[in-house]
Amino acid sequence: MSRMEPLEPERDTRDRSSEWFVPKAGPQRFRVIMGLLFLPYTGMVISFAVVGSLLARYLYWDRVVSIAVIYFLGLGVAAHALDAFGSKQAKPWGRVFTKGQLLFAAILSLLAAYGIAIYYMVLYAPWLAIIAILEGFFVFAYNLEWFGGRFHKDGWFAFSWGFLPVLAGYMMQTNRVSVEAFAVGVAMALFGLVEIKASRPYKELKSRSHILSESERQIMVRYETILKSISMGVICLGTGLLIWRITAL
Repeated sequence: MSRMEPLEPERDTRDRSSEWFVPKAGPQRFRVIMGLLFLPYTGMVISFAVVGSLLARYLYWDRVVSIAVIYFLGLGVAAHALDAFGSKQAKPWGRVFTKGQLLFAAILSLLAAYGIAIYYMVLYAPWLAIIAILEGFFVFAYNLEWFGGRFHKDGWFAFSWGFLPVLAGYMMQTNRVSVEAFAVGVAMALFGLVEIKASRPYKELKSRSHILSESERQIMVRYETILKSISMGVICLGTGLLIWRITAL
């Protein structure tokens, strides 16, 4: 790429500003930022990491907060910015951010996330480095569709943003793995798989919502309900377990 160019404007059929997780009011830049962060889905992944942390017998609360911040920066900001930057399809967020701004946000967020992670790896959890390397690979391989899109698959999505966050949260606390963390990681990966399996057809239907038949529109609404339920359900699960651990002290 020889120069940084503004994102090309998209037709309304590709515009994602009408998604259910995007605020309906407010300045355009604010609404696009909220949409770009995909907050319900980012919240799912953060909840996975928090749930993994809460499996530890003894908790270090600064590490719970830190793993949540790491995944917010690494997934919520960096991965989604890279996805918008490198998408081979129409750009869903229009001209609000240039490619240069998206790349800068991704790099800065990754540097901050890895800075926090390295601090804990050096002092407390060196085995966390394995997760850090894997997640760093998937941030680029999945969102930029490296290797011909080989890793841009539903199974790898569930592994990288479902299974690994649970292990990361647990390892941040304990510097080891366990059978229970592995089992919960598999469960969270399955939740992630449900989310991505519903998300793909929903996005396709949403892109042509102006020409859908009534039956297709009902199918789209069902997929949207699944997405809302799975994301909010996981977030409530993580929040409930967090409250339980706090009040059990």
